[in-house]
Amino acid sequence: MRILYHQPLSAACRKVRLVLAEKRLPFELRVEKTWERRPEYLAMNPAGSVPTLTEDNGLIIPHSGAICEYLDEAYPDTCLIGQTLGDRVEIRSMTAWFEERFAEDVTRNLVDEKVMKPAAGLGSPDPARLRAGYGALRTHLAYINWLAETRKWLAGATLSLADFAAAAHLSALDFIGDIDWNTAPAAKDWYARMKSRPAFRGLLSDRVSGFVPPPHYTDLDF
Repeated sequence: MRILYHQPLSAACRKVRLVLAEKRLPFELRVEKTWERRPEYLAMNPAGSVPTLTEDNGLIIPHSGAICEYLDEAYPDTCLIGQTLGDRVEIRSMTAWFEERFAEDVTRNLVDEKVMKPAAGLGSPDPARLRAGYGALRTHLAYINWLAETRKWLAGATLSLADFAAAAHLSALDFIGDIDWNTAPAAKDWYARMKSRPAFRGLLSDRVSGFVPPPHYTDLDF
């Protein structure tokens, strides 16, 4: 069985879960507490990060970017990285924006501080990082709203990896109640379309000790 080592509120892991589900590829989830530095896990992924995907044939693929590129090449029937060179450039650029800029400005300051840091026994959230995260979230959400107003999907005319990368980050933030969707109606409509997809069912059923998601988290109609 294909196995994905993950953490429930890791945006990188959620992106891979969405891609696997969208491609209708069966997989088993295994929670990996990366702070424990298990030797068996480090042997598969020396960086000690999640996600890591293992295939039935023994292939081990660490890092969400490498996993998603591999999945699109190995299982091309559902293409998520574009058909033309121009499409691929835009999709990869937009995906990188979420995995780098959004992750650094928002997710690490909010999800990591509120969820990952206490879970790893590293203390309470840093108020300064929370303030920075909330400020950046307003800016980034406005940009996502503009994309949703001007495009059918975030990277263009077709559903792509960029949409799943964005939805992965936003779903983790939504789980901890940090998004005011009323400030970004177009982004809200786009996200409603995303979470109504069958691929989203697994994420919507996630539960994390110490957190109760807001009622709209599992409401497909918001």
